[in-house]
Amino acid sequence: MSYSKGKKDYLSRGNAAGCAGGSGNYHNKYRRAQSNPNSGQVDADEDGDNLSLEGVPDAASRQLQDKTLEDEYGAKDYRSQVVLKEDHASRPLWVSGDGHIFLEAFSPVYKHAHDFLIAISEPVCRPEFIHEYKLTSYSLYAAVSVGLQTDDIIEYLRRLNKTSTPEGIIEFIKMCTESYGKVKLVLKQNRYFVESSHPEIVQKLLRDPVIRNCRLKRSEDDVELLSDNRVKQQVVPGAKPNEAIEKTEVPSDIFDFYSRMENDDEEEPERDTKVVSFEVMQDKIEDIQKRCIELEYPLLAEYDFKNDTHNPDINVDLKPSALLRPYQEKSLRKMFGNGRARSGVIVLPCGAGKSLTGVTACCTVRKRCLVLCNSGVSVEQWKAQFKMWSTADDSMICRFTSEAKDKPMGCGICITTYSMITHTQKRSWEGK
Repeated sequence: MSYSKGKKDYLSRGNAAGCAGGSGNYHNKYRRAQSNPNSGQVDADEDGDNLSLEGVPDAASRQLQDKTLEDEYGAKDYRSQVVLKEDHASRPLWVSGDGHIFLEAFSPVYKHAHDFLIAISEPVCRPEFIHEYKLTSYSLYAAVSVGLQTDDIIEYLRRLNKTSTPEGIIEFIKMCTESYGKVKLVLKQNRYFVESSHPEIVQKLLRDPVIRNCRLKRSEDDVELLSDNRVKQQVVPGAKPNEAIEKTEVPSDIFDFYSRMENDDEEEPERDTKVVSFEVMQDKIEDIQKRCIELEYPLLAEYDFKNDTHNPDINVDLKPSALLRPYQEKSLRKMFGNGRARSGVIVLPCGAGKSLTGVTACCTVRKRCLVLCNSGVSVEQWKAQFKMWSTADDSMICRFTSEAKDKPMGCGICITTYSMITHTQKRSWEGK
């Protein structure tokens, strides 16, 4: 069963803070090309693209090794490796040793399992009754980047599984998530900081000569900063109160654990967390991102927009008529948390309301926003969407295309195309 995806990429950065753009995140779901020892050449991935291995973490090459023997028809017998649970009929998942996960779409626990699998794995095929997913190193990295912990992933997978979880799966999850999500690159007041709640990791990074050269010391006595980070719930405009989850026919251990995972980020009480950080030079951002990937500590990009007084706020809000659907609320809750905006990609099907999601993100950040489109037609559509769902008017929106070059006088939202931004040849007088 085929399905289409649309992507919106959001980035809050510098003077053009807000939504849209790219970010330098390296958890895009690319497969690392495999080297052929016989020919000395590198084979492309299944799409045929010759992807560069530079800037790709070693974890991308980690693959699950399933040593289960196959019969003459390709079937595998796992009876000697896993044990079937007594209440297997009420649990929706089959997890194989090679990372493939099969979900019963007719199970009463389908909603719980579907939301979880979307967060930790990649869909392979989704026909009417049985859906197939696959665990990959990058899908697990994406799960960690939105707040899922290693132990939570393993525990919930164990509860949903009809059998005991293969040891190889547990080891693979630990191997792919042990170092991810522990270090962040945070934009504060137009200054970049590498921060972590693990002081030993920061000390390890600072011992590296490349990272040490990227560090910015404003004085001789400048040392790592210890700060208190107070966690608060982020309210997304247009969101409705969370609806209660029906518990009908759901095993108690699955229901209780699912509820706890859902509420971890949203209803967690305020707490103080000690965070160690150091400032880095703005012209060395790409260097430190690349080096941290090589050290197996990829940086999660965040923008501290709540405390940003350097960049002016724009007066834009959602209209009362703009009501978000539950999946739009969930995607935005993953983007916003702790008063910060995470950099990443929101993927929704065609016609699911990605434009409203993007407009809501802009209204949440309330900083100057750059929207990048594929064509001039998309630029006009985005302008219409901003005027439809938000209080932004023509005076606040600036278009920059080959056909329309609005004067950016007091504008807070700029909409343009990738080709206009990347144009390197001589521009017209209006373009300049």
